[in-house]
Amino acid sequence: MAVDEQSVPDARHAAPLAPLPDHRHVNTAGWQELWRQHAHITTPLRERGLKCDIEFGLSAYIVRVQLPDDSHLIVSPPQEPSSDRPTGDPEGWIALHEPLDDQSSFVVFYDSAPTDDPRALHRPEARNGGSVPPLIAAIDHHLAQLGLLPHPLAPTEAPHPPSPAPAPSLPNVPDVTDADRAPVYAYGDALRALTGQLNAAQSHADAAALLHQILEPTNGLLSQLGDFFEAAEEKAKEAEENDGFDLSYELADAAAEIRNLAQALDAAEDRMRALTSPGPASLPSTAASSPPLPPPVQPQHTR
Repeated sequence: MAVDEQSVPDARHAAPLAPLPDHRHVNTAGWQELWRQHAHITTPLRERGLKCDIEFGLSAYIVRVQLPDDSHLIVSPPQEPSSDRPTGDPEGWIALHEPLDDQSSFVVFYDSAPTDDPRALHRPEARNGGSVPPLIAAIDHHLAQLGLLPHPLAPTEAPHPPSPAPAPSLPNVPDVTDADRAPVYAYGDALRALTGQLNAAQSHADAAALLHQILEPTNGLLSQLGDFFEAAEEKAKEAEENDGFDLSYELADAAAEIRNLAQALDAAEDRMRALTSPGPASLPSTAASSPPLPPPVQPQHTR
């Protein structure tokens, strides 16, 4: 089915995807378009063996996820008030667990929807906004705690590994507190080398490939830099001092800014690849910079 092919970004998954829903709407163009708009949510969940469906909530479409114990997860954008954001691209995500025995006693375990209510509790995930990898990571954590994750991904396939390992080609960073040794900025040097490759790129396709190293939403530099500042935020909190908490807020803001930057540039790689280098025909003419010629002399007619 075409809708199933569009929802699978690559074929490297060890476990088969969970099947599509079994109802008559699956074959309609409208439902297939909704499925495509939510593929970034449904595909990683189906990789984990979870059956998904698209339904209409109070004011926007939601993803309903069937769990092995017949309870459900509901993944949705903010419903009240309604948003004018495009379907599948909200300003935040809400994930709740609806128990089988009492559907009124649902548990919200993730909420990245923004709020202007000063009385609202501080939610660390609010800085993630509409980013999907942190949402999937929260679902993984919630279901793993309950033993309801059918096909956990291997650590190398996880969408948001908690402790990303440094690239093996980078040298070990010495202890910068050791006054006998000068610090080695291995990671800055690696990025400087990448910048040099970008300056020397022979085509926009080569430049796009280098941008991919920075902007790839899971393993790219910006994603990992966001993880780094979030880890620094948690480390600052461990001090349990006022300045530690103040610093943690600043680090959380830095991580949020990096996430926002990554989202703002999500199409930069494709746009760079679509560019073409100017050919000889498009170079400016040297004649354009020459002074204009005087008007031709009109012949004199005598009677």
